[in-house]
Amino acid sequence: MQIIQTLEAEQMKKELPEFGPGDTVRAWLKVVEGGKERLQAFEGVCITRNRRGGLRETITLRKISHGVGVERTVLIHSPRVDKLEVVRRGIVRRARLFYLRDKVGKDARVKERRHQAKS
Repeated sequence: MQIIQTLEAEQMKKELPEFGPGDTVRAWLKVVEGGKERLQAFEGVCITRNRRGGLRETITLRKISHGVGVERTVLIHSPRVDKLEVVRRGIVRRARLFYLRDKVGKDARVKERRHQAKS
């Protein structure tokens, strides 16, 4: 059991930004097309963050593309994920934002958390 934990610890990403549900996240994913590999960004609102522990942690990002809702589940510690960026922080009062699936247009927006200046 301890061998598995040490192997998982080696494969986990060290530098991950702080984010949670309601935040808009840009995930840079490595995509293989033919023999070439390129980076592709997927930017959307984080509607869940599954903390199953260790390498199995996932996030679900949701965006509207040409009027159609698109969701993508991303394994955070996968070697296919190049980096994660937090674009904006959102104010939400729950951990799972599945209600956004039924919202359309301005209704589907999440309020932005404003940064307070330290004086």
